[in-house]
Amino acid sequence: MHPYPPEKTSYLAPGDYGFDDLSIGDRIEIGSATISAELIDQFAVVSGDRYELHMDKAFAETHGFRDRVAHGLLVLSVVDGLKNNAEAHLDGFVSLAWNWQFQAPVLAGDTIAAEIVIAGKQRSGGGRHGSVRLELKITNQDGRVVQSGHNTLLFKVSPV
Repeated sequence: MHPYPPEKTSYLAPGDYGFDDLSIGDRIEIGSATISAELIDQFAVVSGDRYELHMDKAFAETHGFRDRVAHGLLVLSVVDGLKNNAEAHLDGFVSLAWNWQFQAPVLAGDTIAAEIVIAGKQRSGGGRHGSVRLELKITNQDGRVVQSGHNTLLFKVSPV
């Protein structure tokens, strides 16, 4: 993650934000969510991923974990949902790319929190569109980074 100078860093207030409303270094707090065993079970049904580490606490314990390990993509999906429901709402209309790192396990019962930093902006499509690069850092209840990466969103923009 890239540090931003304090003078270029501010948290966005609640509201809707289009491409031109965003500045490099703006931050968005997107809240937190608890990853329950029930959520892991539901994701296993949807994804078809029933690997024992996700589904069986005893199996997870034999591999050194205190509880079942959540699917990495479940955590990413929850983060995307938090982003899309944040009080500071980004008016992008499609994700163009994800570049993601799974850094530490998220266990059943863990609470994750996320923050977004606006890391880049670029106009495209003859100025009709703009892409915004979001930098995300996901931590657990102990402050440990469990996932991080970038998401690029496409926005419609007003002509220049």
